[in-house]
This record gives sequence, C-alpha cells and structure tokens, in this order.
Amino acid sequence: MRLSRFTDYSLRVLIYLGQNSQSRVTIYQISESYDISKNHLMKVVSNLTRLQFVSAQRGPGGGIVLNRKPEDINLQEVILNTEKHLDEAVATSPADHHEVAADTRLKCFLQNAMEAYLETLGSFTLADVLDARPEAMQFLNLKEKAA
Repeated sequence: MRLSRFTDYSLRVLIYLGQNSQSRVTIYQISESYDISKNHLMKVVSNLTRLQFVSAQRGPGGGIVLNRKPEDINLQEVILNTEKHLDEAVATSPADHHEVAADTRLKCFLQNAMEAYLETLGSFTLADVLDARPEAMQFLNLKEKAA
C-alpha cells in the first residue's frame, strides 16, 4: 500500500520529535532536516495537534513536542487519522453471499487485505520505530515467524 505524502510527513514529524524529545522543536528544524516545505509541515503539525499526538506552543521559546509517550502512539491510529480514504475501505461485507458479482468479491478480498494490513500496524508504536536495539528489531523478520 502506498501512503500519501501527508501521512509520510506526519510520521516523519513524530519520528523527529521522538528522537529530539529533550526540548521543543520548531517546524523550521524539521523542514531543514527532511527538506520539506514549511507551509506543508504547518498543515501536518496542525492536524497532529488537533489529533493530540503533539502539543504546540507559539511565540518565543515555542515549538512542538510529543503529547504522548512514543509507546502510546500507535501506527494504525496515526495512519487511520491521516489516510481518510481508509475509513471507506474498512466497510461491511455484502449481506447476501449467494449471488455476489465478481467485482464485489474482489472488493471483499481487498477489504480483508486492508484490514490485515491495519491490524498489523496496530501492533506497532512509535517507540518500536525509534528503538534501534537488536532485540527490538525482531519484528523485521515477520515472514520467518509465519513460516
């Protein structure tokens, strides 16, 4: 699945804040670090603030910080709140399964795949993304676990 630029930037902001948790960070710092437009980042940060993932303070000494601990920021929650079209993708199956058209069956298969994708993301947090210890990297080998 391909994530929108808005979601990508949202995740980058959260990662940057998680890596720089000792002090408030400015949009300018994030913009310079990732070479992202400040105007676009302002929209991203505004949305993350509205969703209460980050806390923003204006003026001298202002900036943004995580509003939650990294282990309390679930990747599924972030993505569902930044990819608005996913709400439509996770819908109910048709009630009558006897005579369902092929395109409807395909939509159901894709819906099941999307639900599995989101369920997998639900088991990871921002803390998992930030943790570089070897024992924390075990989830990178999910295919080996399934075999």
